[in-house]
Amino acid sequence: MSKKIGSELISRRTMLRTAVSAGAAALAAPALAQSAIDDLINAPRRGGWDDQFDARSSSSASVSTNNPVLGPSGPQNIQTAIMEYQGIVQNGGWPEVNSGQTLRLGVNDPAVQQLRQRLMISGDLSRQAGISTAFDSYVDGAVKRFQSRHGLPADGVLGEFSVKALNVPAQTRLAQLETNLIRLQAMSGDLGPRYMMVNIPGAYVEAVENDRVALRNTAVVGRIDRPTHAINSKVYEVILNPYWTAPRSIIVKDIVPLMRKDPTYLTRNQIRLFDNKGQEVAPETVDWHAEKAPNLMFRQDPGKINAMASTKINFHNPNNEYMHDTPQQGLFNKLIRFESSGCIRVQNVRDLNAWLLKETPGWSRQEMERVIATRQNTPIKLAQEVPVYIVYITAWSAKDRVVQFRDDIYQADGNQELALQTTTGIEQRQGALTESDMLPQ
Repeated sequence: MSKKIGSELISRRTMLRTAVSAGAAALAAPALAQSAIDDLINAPRRGGWDDQFDARSSSSASVSTNNPVLGPSGPQNIQTAIMEYQGIVQNGGWPEVNSGQTLRLGVNDPAVQQLRQRLMISGDLSRQAGISTAFDSYVDGAVKRFQSRHGLPADGVLGEFSVKALNVPAQTRLAQLETNLIRLQAMSGDLGPRYMMVNIPGAYVEAVENDRVALRNTAVVGRIDRPTHAINSKVYEVILNPYWTAPRSIIVKDIVPLMRKDPTYLTRNQIRLFDNKGQEVAPETVDWHAEKAPNLMFRQDPGKINAMASTKINFHNPNNEYMHDTPQQGLFNKLIRFESSGCIRVQNVRDLNAWLLKETPGWSRQEMERVIATRQNTPIKLAQEVPVYIVYITAWSAKDRVVQFRDDIYQADGNQELALQTTTGIEQRQGALTESDMLPQ
């Protein structure tokens, strides 16, 4: 995503504000009004364990949904969210949350009062929870709900990124919604009865069928300097037990230096060398200290240590990008999952395989697993190509009217304050290369 695109999106915000301002006051709920918050502050202290409010109603579970983001109702849903956030802005926004300690269940701190106000205004905490300095089960449930809406680990602990997300001003969030309205309008047509969506900022993949999400898989996508490209395409092939062929850049920058240090590296990682006639070349016959890297194909055999593990999913695109499995499943547990050079690593990819192949005769889940166990390279053409929409959506609201935000990882929304994780992600990648950095990109 280019800065030019981001600036073009921002330039349309004035038009959008004009379009939705008429309905803003009507949709601003009383619970959002500052006077309601003042009433709560001046009311007798509440928020103890004897409240009848059910904390479970403000939990991360209430954010889970099988409603798709894209489609005909997408613009209308986010338009409703825009009007609600206009009401929040007109009533003064929300307070910042600042504390000298980490806020979590059991803590008693004056900053919890600010936190309660903040969560009430955004609809994560019911007014019935009251205003107090206690971080009780109600606040814990509300914080988890807030974290889930912002793509953060729903652990109820206000760490660095949770506090940053809380303290993004309401006006900035409103502008983010307006920017994404334009993006959703571009994806509001007929997407087909079965399709996949990859949301780059959300780092996840959805399989949608009959306007319901059948699968939602965590993903790892491209970093800011090597982004995953937004594109409308079609999946045409699933390869079980794929070969991995190292790109020239990785051969030059990574493999050759590793071979100079450890001549057994290729053998240990089951990477074979082939010349331009398809003849295999023994690694020990290559001069690894030569000025130029050898003009050979570096191909890794299928198997458990293969950089793409069990699966490669091909879709039409000019960028040589694809989806794939990975032997490093721990990558999906990271908060910052913007680490590839454009390709998309998919957690639980075999579930996605089964969904893609269910209309291709002869490919039941059992047959797929049997073939994977053989470790034999097996390309499978889909009987019916499946549309895939790779999109850049940082804010949305589905039919459930739960407003979701994600970090602007490619800095395309026009506000540095929304790129909360980008700098940290760059810092984490600095330092020496390890073998894990050689995964397919």
